[in-house]
Amino acid sequence: MRSRILRGLAWKAFSTGFRQLSRIAVAVILARLLTPHDYGVAAMALVFSSLVIIFSDLALGAALVQRRELSERDRSTVFWTSAAIGLAFALGGFALSGPLAAFYGEPEVQPLFAALSISFLVTALSTTQTALLTREMDFRSLELRMMAGTVAGGIVGIVAALRGHGAWAIIAQQLTITIVSTTLLWSFSPWRPKLVFSLDSLRNLGGFSLNVFTTRVIFYFNNNADNILIGRFLGSSALGIYAVAYNVMLAPLSRIAAPVVEVFTPAFARLQDDTERMASLWLRALRLVGTLMIPGMLGLVLVAPEFVHVLLGERWSDAVPVIQILTWVGLLQCMQRFNSSILQARNRTRTLLFCSIVTVVCSLAAFVVGLQWGIVGVAAAYAVSSTVAEPYYAWRTMRTVGVTVRRYLANLAGIATAALAMGAAVLGTRLFVLSPDLPNGARLAVLVTVGAVTFVPFWAWLAPQALDELRGLRRRRSRIAPLAPAQRSA
Repeated sequence: MRSRILRGLAWKAFSTGFRQLSRIAVAVILARLLTPHDYGVAAMALVFSSLVIIFSDLALGAALVQRRELSERDRSTVFWTSAAIGLAFALGGFALSGPLAAFYGEPEVQPLFAALSISFLVTALSTTQTALLTREMDFRSLELRMMAGTVAGGIVGIVAALRGHGAWAIIAQQLTITIVSTTLLWSFSPWRPKLVFSLDSLRNLGGFSLNVFTTRVIFYFNNNADNILIGRFLGSSALGIYAVAYNVMLAPLSRIAAPVVEVFTPAFARLQDDTERMASLWLRALRLVGTLMIPGMLGLVLVAPEFVHVLLGERWSDAVPVIQILTWVGLLQCMQRFNSSILQARNRTRTLLFCSIVTVVCSLAAFVVGLQWGIVGVAAAYAVSSTVAEPYYAWRTMRTVGVTVRRYLANLAGIATAALAMGAAVLGTRLFVLSPDLPNGARLAVLVTVGAVTFVPFWAWLAPQALDELRGLRRRRSRIAPLAPAQRSA
């Protein structure tokens, strides 16, 4: 398992770096080619298209990963169920595109959402293969197809924007990513569905997946209610600014944690009966994510004005305070990304469902209040609700694996202290060293350099466990033999 985790982390690190740089570059180019209205209209359609991931298999793929043994009936049953669900939602998307446009009061949304509905079916055809490759920890195949899809989608989106297609550029980008990645997944996966369907398998898998699916639906509304409300009550331009702040900053940074979570999820499932080993692995994974996310998020708060002006342009200056507030939300969410994997591995899906209900209730109440002060108010409300809900979610997860609050906090204390030292150095440089007349590009370069030079030595001194962990990963990575093909369950 250690060998597979290390190889998975290596592929995820390479793929994540490649895809995030590609996505940021494409997002910056599209932000310069499109208007806030174009972004806002596309975001209105994308809010509901993100249901694709949730409804593509009703969380049956998660059950395939979690089960100790699988039969061919299980695999094929999940595939045909997912395909039927995908087709039904694709047809439903076409039918509901008109009412959705009427809800927003934006006729342009109708054809955009109708086109995006195709992705319901395309994604559904890939979920079983994705689950099986994840179960076998074959992250090479999974990451190669995502990198290829990201590149193809970026090229299509930029070409469409250059030709003046407006919001359609973003829609074309998303559809291309989905189609290319699904096509490549079928070429990488050796498994093919059989003409087999079992109601017994569906019932057995469904008992686990129902709570996971319901949790995903609730978290979807938690993650998208702000976009829905802003689009409905504040308009497309406001939503465009908010969406850029979220997607250029929060979404890419949160995806730094997501790939690591994907590697550890099957590992947690294999340790489901060994609570102490699971807890130890969880804390080590948190140190890895914290080393990247804590200084990164704090640094973004301090350099947000230069970041926006240099990469996006003056027209997006209203996104600066939104980015600065959402960094706190992003940090909290990234540090909780392992919780669902732990609870699923321990078969505590009811706890997972309850935590998701608490989170969405807090968020929805805060969003409604925050609308009174525009997009900055919504972002601030999101930060407040996350500060209440996310620690509770973490506490319930700690109880599941027997980790105390003190042990959890001590695990991250050195990294957090090093990040605060970095923040003090960056803030001092900004206020007392740099000239106000210095160009934004030069200011950004200086501040980032000061932050990196300050954080690394403090981190090595205050977080020796994290440093030892990275050294250990490096040594083990150099020693492991080539990975033999995974044994498949009967």
